[in-house]
Amino acid sequence: MLSLNIQVGLRSSQYRHYLTQAWRHLLPSRGVRGVLDEIGALATGYDLVALQEADAGSLRTRQLNQVAYLAERAALPHWQAAVNRDLRPFAQHCLGVMSRDPLKVLRHHALPGLLPGRGALDVEVSRPGYRPLRMVVVHLALGRRDRHRQLGYLGALLEDGDDALVLGDFNCEPQELDAHPSLRRAGLKPVHRQLTYPAWAPTRCIDHVLATEGLEVQAACVLGARLSDHLPVGLSLRLRREETS
Repeated sequence: MLSLNIQVGLRSSQYRHYLTQAWRHLLPSRGVRGVLDEIGALATGYDLVALQEADAGSLRTRQLNQVAYLAERAALPHWQAAVNRDLRPFAQHCLGVMSRDPLKVLRHHALPGLLPGRGALDVEVSRPGYRPLRMVVVHLALGRRDRHRQLGYLGALLEDGDDALVLGDFNCEPQELDAHPSLRRAGLKPVHRQLTYPAWAPTRCIDHVLATEGLEVQAACVLGARLSDHLPVGLSLRLRREETS
């Protein structure tokens, strides 16, 4: 499995790029397709990929649905995109999932917060002979108060005991996740503590995978591929066999 905030195909290498390249978040620019091709090439080695800060098709992407494009490049036949913030014609901020196995969309959740536009894409992945895996892809708020409410919402969502992962850009360190009472009740724990941001000189661990207690995580690591302003997180997971009567 792989999780990455793709920054709509923009590769940053300095903080000043947030200012000098800000126009690229609204208007088409060169080089984006090449970065997407690199992300697609990386994704070919995975069975399940979670994307944050993608675009579902707008002026800045020349109407390209980046999730659909990456799914084709990665040869992952099942995909879903959910728009969190619709700023058409300029942008359609979305979350995405790409999978080698069939996907069932359970719901696209609008997360609580002072400012609208934060969401969670809630899907179920099915592989014959194994228990379904529930996966919730998120991109959480920058502000701690809103983020606390969003984490509470996610914890309550997964208190039913499903085998589940919550993964994406959390905009917070693992200590905040460890201490959150709703996540603790749901048995959701971070699987790594490596630095992920900024990609060119990481100082913060803000891109996470949270797993429920019943899942066997075999390996989790941050990859060195500098494809956006965040580093990707890779994960190997052993699914549980379906019980037969």
